[in-house]
Amino acid sequence: MSATDYKRVRIQEFYGSSESRTYSLTSSKNGTKINVIKSTTPPTSVQFFKSVFLPQGYPESVSGDYLTYQLWDTLQAFCSSITGTLATQAILKGVGVGDEKATVAAAAMTWMLKDGTGMIGRILFAWLRGLFADFLNDGALFIEMIAPNFPHLFTLLLCVASVAKSIVGVAGGATRAALTMHQARRNNMADVSAKDGSQETLVNLSALIVGLFLLPAVTGNARIIWTLFFMFTMLHLYANYKAVSSVVMETLNRERLHILAYNFFRYGSILSPAEVCQRESVIIMKDQYKLRMILGAEFIKESISSEDCFTAFGNQEKRKYALTVHIGSRSRKGTIYILLYRQSSAEDIIKACFHAELLRWCYDNNGYGASMTIGFEEMTDLSKTLREEIQVLNCSGKAEGKLIHSVAQSYSIADTLFPSFVNFLRSSGWVTNYNMLGADEWRITCDLE
Repeated sequence: MSATDYKRVRIQEFYGSSESRTYSLTSSKNGTKINVIKSTTPPTSVQFFKSVFLPQGYPESVSGDYLTYQLWDTLQAFCSSITGTLATQAILKGVGVGDEKATVAAAAMTWMLKDGTGMIGRILFAWLRGLFADFLNDGALFIEMIAPNFPHLFTLLLCVASVAKSIVGVAGGATRAALTMHQARRNNMADVSAKDGSQETLVNLSALIVGLFLLPAVTGNARIIWTLFFMFTMLHLYANYKAVSSVVMETLNRERLHILAYNFFRYGSILSPAEVCQRESVIIMKDQYKLRMILGAEFIKESISSEDCFTAFGNQEKRKYALTVHIGSRSRKGTIYILLYRQSSAEDIIKACFHAELLRWCYDNNGYGASMTIGFEEMTDLSKTLREEIQVLNCSGKAEGKLIHSVAQSYSIADTLFPSFVNFLRSSGWVTNYNMLGADEWRITCDLE
C-alpha cells in the first residue's frame, strides 16, 4: 500500500514530558485537513516559570537528583542571605554609620582592607572544597556580627571574616562547576548554569525583600537579632547538608573508589552510585588509612630501586603505572607511591588506585573477610607476605623500608581482579572514561634495555 492510499494520519508530538499534542490529518479532494484531537499544554504562567528557571527539556535533560538538590540549595541560599543582611547591619554600625564622630576616610580604609584580604584569601585557599566551606561562611558571618563589640579589633576581625568568605567563594565555584557537569545530561551545561543563576537571583531578591521588612523591626533589639541569626544559621547548615547528601555522583573520587573496592573485596560485588552516596562523607573526607596514597608521584622523591623498576615496568602492555610502598617500622604508617606513564588513560589511573586499595585491604584486614569468588587464597597469601616483610623490617631496626616482595606479588592479583571490577563499575552506572581521583601531573616514560 502506497502513501497515497491512506486517508487519515495520526501524529503525536511531545515537548519533553511536560507537553504533548495529538493531530489527525485527513486527506480529501479539497486538500489535507489538520485537527488537534488532544493537547496537554500547561498554563502560560507555568510555561513562563519553567522557561526562566528550569533547564530546557526538564526533567529529562538533567540528573535525577536535580530537583531535590535545587530545593535544598534554594533554602540554604535564602538563609545565608538573611544572615548576611544581619551581618551587614553590624558591619555598617562598626564602620560608623550613624556615628557623628566617624569619618568617611576611616570607613573607606576599613572596607578596602576587608576587600584586599579577601582577594588574598581567594588566591591562597583555592584548594579547599566541600561542605567545610559552608561552616566557614557561617563562621565569617558570626565574626562580622560580633566585630562591632570590639572596636580596637574591628578591622582585624573584618579582615579575618573576609578571608573566610573568599574561601567560601572559591570552594563554592569549584563545587558548583562539578555539580553543573553532573546535572547536565544533554551537554547542556550552559543552560543548566544559566538557570541556576536565575534561581539564585530570585532567591536573593526574595531575601532582600524580607530583609527590608525585617531590619526595621529588629534594629536595636540584640536578643531578637541573635535569635534570628542562630536560627537561620542552623537552617542554612542543615539545608546545605541535605543538598549535598542528595547528590548522587557517578564519577569516581578517592573516597568513592575506596568504598567500592572494599565492598568488592569483601562481597565480590559493586555498590550503585546511590548506595555509595549514603556512605560517603559530605563534610571532610575521613583520613582513615594506615597507608596513604600519592598518585602521580615524582620519580626522584619515590627513590625507586632497580628491583622495583624491573617488577613494575616489565609488563607495560598490561599496566601503565608503577607502584611501591614505603613503611615505617615503628608506627606501621606508610605511603603508597604511584608513578604514572605519559600514556596512562583514565582507566589506567583507576586501575592504579584499585591496586593501592588492594594493598590497603590486605594490610588492614590481614586477608580475612575477602570474598571467596574473587581470589580469597591469593589475597590471603598476599597478606601473609605483607606480615612477613613487616616483621623483617621491625627486626632490622631500620626507621623505614620498602615492601618489595608484597608489591611484586600484588601486581598479578590486581591484573586478575581489575577487569571484573571495572566491568561491574560500568554495569552499575559508574563513569570510567574520566574521574576525580586527583592525580598529580608527574608522568614517566620507561625503556628497558
